[in-house]
Amino acid sequence: MPDPPLLNQVAVVAGATRGAGRGIARMLGAAGATVYCTGRSVRGRPATEGRPETIEETAALVTAAGGRGVAVRTDHTVEAEVERLFARVRAEQGRLDVLVNDVWGGDALTEWVKPFWELSTARGLALLERAVHSHIITSRHGVPLMVERNAGLVVEVTDGDTLGYRGNLFYDLAKNAVSRLAYAMAADLHAHRVTVLALTPGMLRSEAVLDACGVTEANWRDAIAEDPYFAESETPGYVGRAVAALAADPNVGVKSGGLFSSWGLAKEYGFTDVDGRRPDWGSFFPRKVQALIERDTPPGEWDLFVVRTRFYQVERDGSAADEAARLRAYLDRHR
Repeated sequence: MPDPPLLNQVAVVAGATRGAGRGIARMLGAAGATVYCTGRSVRGRPATEGRPETIEETAALVTAAGGRGVAVRTDHTVEAEVERLFARVRAEQGRLDVLVNDVWGGDALTEWVKPFWELSTARGLALLERAVHSHIITSRHGVPLMVERNAGLVVEVTDGDTLGYRGNLFYDLAKNAVSRLAYAMAADLHAHRVTVLALTPGMLRSEAVLDACGVTEANWRDAIAEDPYFAESETPGYVGRAVAALAADPNVGVKSGGLFSSWGLAKEYGFTDVDGRRPDWGSFFPRKVQALIERDTPPGEWDLFVVRTRFYQVERDGSAADEAARLRAYLDRHR
């Protein structure tokens, strides 16, 4: 039986408590890696109100999947704590092969619907500290372990595979910023053969999303009746398998500086979601929007939000000029 593809490799997943971070950690473990699972929520001290998940649970899932999970409580906005994390990785492993920046912490800070001049500056800046500054601090102290060996992969987890507006100024700035971080770090690291890229999941069935929809992973399809877009949702393991495939690819360097998606990499590398499906959000969402604008019935507010979202995705894409024009005309008719 062949060895797991990431046997003897060492990964740090920053923001591994739940959601995409937990899924990525688990799939790296399934590929044989030792995974340091970091975050602020530890047993007895949850850091996110209303969420019970901990990094110890994630580490146990990594080990159960076939790797070795190590939980290290780290606030990635505190530079001294990040320095201690990587000093420990250096002392215990002597190397770092994969670094995943998935720290977010902005759900409670995002004020949807409001225009930017009505947003709380304090909340917005706190969001940027958590979701952008933390990534910079983490890469600053993790990447030197890769530079020493002229090898490694850094993954910036974002939301969306376009540069289109995401509906809230601070949310948009954070998600586009980490994609730009990947591009900028890739430029600096080119001579050191360290790959940096940005990666987005599709519609994610995270623990919080399942709870909000009143379903579990076992019966998630029951939520489709209320939200038809849920039909093409994916588990956190899908983007996790994307990261594992990238880490195992000897030619991953050609992707450095780019922005990729779970569904696109699934086609390229041939993996499926953990439930055996292969969701393709990138094809599904445009089809749903096209069907919506072709309906005879007047749109509701949610319909207009969906159409605007798609318009923002394509308005600066020259190859999608015709679609952008159709969407703009539809929005103009239904102001």
